[in-house]
Amino acid sequence: MAIVHRATLTPTKPEIVTAWLDRQPWGRSGEVDVIGGYRLDDPDGAVGVESLLVRRDSSVLQVPLTYRDAPLTGAEGHLIGTAEHSVLGTRWIYEAGGDPVAVGCFLRALAGDQEQAVVEVYDGGELVGRRDPVVRIRRVLGSASGAGDLRLAEVLGETPEGREQLVATWPDGQAVVAVR
Repeated sequence: MAIVHRATLTPTKPEIVTAWLDRQPWGRSGEVDVIGGYRLDDPDGAVGVESLLVRRDSSVLQVPLTYRDAPLTGAEGHLIGTAEHSVLGTRWIYEAGGDPVAVGCFLRALAGDQEQAVVEVYDGGELVGRRDPVVRIRRVLGSASGAGDLRLAEVLGETPEGREQLVATWPDGQAVVAVR
């Protein structure tokens, strides 16, 4: 299960995502509207793995992130930024495709060995509820043969085929978000 805290994040997730998307050639332009996200559990419970789906310039984009309590050695090129979490302190935020913990989570999900995380909400160290995800993922087998490398979709709807696929569904859409 993924543990989230009732807390403030400075800068906010939309601010972090907007600044990062502005630097990506595929990031589009304009206002960022967060549709929702899904989480995968780090088996060791140390790294937060979350993928946000956002609408920008009439496209739906995926922004897969990891949250760490210290810098990830050798992943400077994947660092999106840092943020102050009012409960957990400084968080280093990485693009998940460059974080080995997240890559492992996605590969296990694509193999059918890991499910979407259940999100538990804590306030002051006390469990106060569970959050139903707006975005749900499921594994499907695609038409391509053989297993390749992990590919995380950026602009949804433009994902190449893969033998194993993760399909995200949200209230007004669905798309492949990861393949292998």
